[in-house]
Amino acid sequence: MSATPLKIGFVPEHFSTPIHFAQKHYGLSAELIPFPSGTGHMITSLRSGEIDVAVGLTEGWVAGLGKDPSTTQDASFGTDGGYRLVGTYVETPLCWAISTGADRPEIQSVDSLKGGKIGVSRIGSGSYVMGYVLADQRDWLVPTTAVGTDVETASPFRDFVVLNTFKNLRDAVNSGEADFFMWEHFTSKKYYDSGEIRRVGEIYTPWSSWKIVASTKLFDDQKKLDERVEEAMEKINEGIKHFEEHQDEAVKYISTELDYSEEDAREWLKTVKFPQKVQGVDQAVIDKTVNILRKAGVLTEGRGMKPEEMIAKSR
Repeated sequence: MSATPLKIGFVPEHFSTPIHFAQKHYGLSAELIPFPSGTGHMITSLRSGEIDVAVGLTEGWVAGLGKDPSTTQDASFGTDGGYRLVGTYVETPLCWAISTGADRPEIQSVDSLKGGKIGVSRIGSGSYVMGYVLADQRDWLVPTTAVGTDVETASPFRDFVVLNTFKNLRDAVNSGEADFFMWEHFTSKKYYDSGEIRRVGEIYTPWSSWKIVASTKLFDDQKKLDERVEEAMEKINEGIKHFEEHQDEAVKYISTELDYSEEDAREWLKTVKFPQKVQGVDQAVIDKTVNILRKAGVLTEGRGMKPEEMIAKSR
């Protein structure tokens, strides 16, 4: 296969620090392409061929492959979904903070969000999928019929307001365009501290939070993965080891090059666990994710890709 450098999509937040170290210190030969709007945007770019590999949220990847392509109205799904799970980037769950506007006195608790307008980065993104998980945990799910289909689904909110970027989400809850949104805790905290937005609550993913995927174009006829991806994952392993052994350097990078305070960077370090080896995905994790997303109405039993079909590299 081609020796052209891979194009790797990533979210330019604190979790990306080991990838930065892999390139800076260990010669990761790839073009790193930031996607601040998150996993949903990377799915689109993988399917269009703009990127080859991506590091994003488990729930976004699984929802993207698990939906029945005949009901998604998404022609980009193609015949194979466009990507497969090949690696585990983070072992710990993600803490999604639930945020509203600074001056929204009518919103005082998570329960007051039922039936409201949820801001999401994209349809199919982690911020979208977790809205359903929140609704499931809170018993808000209401049977309804999806627009343009005859499939029974669950729509716990009055509207899903697609806003693309974190800044647009913050602006929308202050203007009233949306009532609330969910984003990673430490990325949101700076804006609680400044008073721009207000924290209402939090929800943890019931699964490990970040996975690595590769385009289906990177597999040969025998389903062997392009060596460049294997090499990239080895470099990321080295970046993780460096991250673990040089935490002061990690804090400096996060607090000077990314949008976090030094104090928040150090607090985040206490909460995150990266694997020693990123290669492979536990099927039990994907089984659990699929089961919860079905219960939440994101996926439908008997339709879409099975968990074992989503994984190209197991561990």
